[in-house]
Amino acid sequence: MAACSIEDVLAKAEKDEAEKLKTITVHKDLDLEFDPGHLLAFDKNRIDTREFKGNKREDLLRSLARDNTQLLINELWKLPTERFKDVIVAKLPDPTTALPREKPAPKPKPPTKWEQFARLKGIQKKKKTNLVWDEVHKEWRRRWGYKRAKDDTKEWLIEVPENADPKEDQFAKKNNAKKERVAKNEFNRLKNIARAQKIKVPGMGLAPTSRQSKSELAQAASVAKISTASVGKFQENLPKEKTPKNTGKKRKFQPVIGDFSGERQKQLDLLKLMDRKKPRLDITKAVNKQMREEDMESSDNKKKGPGKKGRKGNMSGKGNMSGKGKGKGRPGGKGKVPKGNFKGRKPPMKQGRR
Repeated sequence: MAACSIEDVLAKAEKDEAEKLKTITVHKDLDLEFDPGHLLAFDKNRIDTREFKGNKREDLLRSLARDNTQLLINELWKLPTERFKDVIVAKLPDPTTALPREKPAPKPKPPTKWEQFARLKGIQKKKKTNLVWDEVHKEWRRRWGYKRAKDDTKEWLIEVPENADPKEDQFAKKNNAKKERVAKNEFNRLKNIARAQKIKVPGMGLAPTSRQSKSELAQAASVAKISTASVGKFQENLPKEKTPKNTGKKRKFQPVIGDFSGERQKQLDLLKLMDRKKPRLDITKAVNKQMREEDMESSDNKKKGPGKKGRKGNMSGKGNMSGKGKGKGRPGGKGKVPKGNFKGRKPPMKQGRR
C-alpha cells in the first residue's frame, strides 16, 4: 500500500514537472519569418480576438511570447557555432530587414582647405606606418607623440649656428617655435570651422570686432579687473572710474566638517522650533508693524477729514485781499466782506464808495 502511494506521488511530480517545462517543439499554422541578424521573428498567424479582448489577454500574450521566443532560439541553433572562451556561440548572418533610424543620418563634414586643394591637384593620401627607425637610439619608435623618433626637444646639447647670437638661449628658442606651430595649427582649425559655418574669415590676423558700446567696455573692464588672483581685491580704480553696480556678493557656506558642537546646537534649535505649538513671536518686529499701521491710519484720517485750516474764498496769502477788478474785496470797490476764518484778529470793515 505504501509502495503504491509512493509511485503515485512520483508520477504526479513528474506530471507537474512536465507541465512546467514545456517542450521545445511548437506547432504553428503558418511558419514564422526569421531575421537572425537582428534577432527578429515575424508571426503572421491570426489571433483569436475573443480571447484577446477577454480576461485572458495576459495569459495569451505570455504564451505567444514564449512560443515565438522558443522558435527563434531553435532557428539560432541551426546556425554554425563555435567555442569562444569555454562558451558555445552562434555566428549571426548579416541582417536582411531594413529598420528605420531613430535619428537622421549625420551630414558629411565640409572639406577643409587642404582637402579642397588636394582634390584639385589630385593628391592622394598615403597611409604611413606608425613606427620608424631611430638612428640615434637604434630602435623602432613612434612617428608622433610621446617617445617619438628624432625628438629634438629632448636633446641636452644644441649647436649654436654661426650667424646666431652666442648669448641666445637655443632651448627657449626651440620651445617658442613649437608653441608658435601649435598656435598656428589651432588657428587653422578654427578657420576651417568658421569656413564650414559660412562665417567671414580674414586672410591674415584675427577677425575684427564691431564697435563696442560704453556698457560693453565697462563690463569688459570689470571682468578684467576681477580676473586677478585676488579677484580684484587689491586692484585700484582707474581715474574717473565708477564702481560697477550689481556685482553681487560672494556666498558663504558653512564648513562641511569641523564645528560639530555648533552644528548640533543648530539642529536642536530647529527641532525645538518645530516642536512648539505656538508660533515664535518677534516682539520688535510686531511693535514696528503696529506703529506703521497706526501711522497709515492717521494719515488716511487726515486725508478724509475737512479741508486745511485757513481762509476760504478768493483770498490768497496772509491778509491780502486780492481780486481782479473793482468790487472784489478791494478798497474803493463795492462793499463785500470776504469769506474765511478770521480767528485771532478782527475782520476787515465794510468799505463804501466815497
